Amino acid sequence: MSDGEATSRERSNQKARTRADLLAAATALVRAGKRPTVEEAALAAGISKRTAYRYFSSQEHLLADSALETLRPRMDAMLASVSTSNDVHARVASLAVALRRLAEEHDAELREMIRASLNKGASAADDNTPRQRGGRRLDWIRASLEPVRGRIAASEFERLTNGLAVCLGIDALMVLRDICGMSGEQAEQTMVWMADALLNSMVPQGQEAE
Repeated sequence: MSDGEATSRERSNQKARTRADLLAAATALVRAGKRPTVEEAALAAGISKRTAYRYFSSQEHLLADSALETLRPRMDAMLASVSTSNDVHARVASLAVALRRLAEEHDAELREMIRASLNKGASAADDNTPRQRGGRRLDWIRASLEPVRGRIAASEFERLTNGLAVCLGIDALMVLRDICGMSGEQAEQTMVWMADALLNSMVPQGQEAE
């Protein structure tokens, strides 16, 4: 790894830590019965107000993301339940089902996050702008794909991860439900089908353990 790559990775890791610290502070304040503003979360986390607003554009954005962060234990438990399986298709299907159901359960919070992300506009292309959302989903997809991590090139693993991120979660559900007029169950089946199609392009079903 070159010095430039190492510096870029460390910068990315630092942004992730800062965002996590802000979310942890906000979540703690919510659990204490408060409805923290971005400034209050920044103060509790020991982070400047200016920096905090680069991660969360409004109180609503912060609270929505904080609420969704509490889903991690549920998703981690689901992933643990399939951790002994090498059937990557079954693992990703389980993830698709869980994400669809959680997306419907937390529709309002997820739409608020999308709104805040869209409001950032073209600044999202700036390397200095922190990613507004998606980290949780990518973590869960990578965990689901773990059985094939060493069987395909790292670049192909990331391409598969990114492709699945398009097929799974609130974005796909909104298109299938709001535009295509599908029911939640129909959308879920379609999301599983799309994920299978992507997986089969790199890891044909039945060949996971070869």
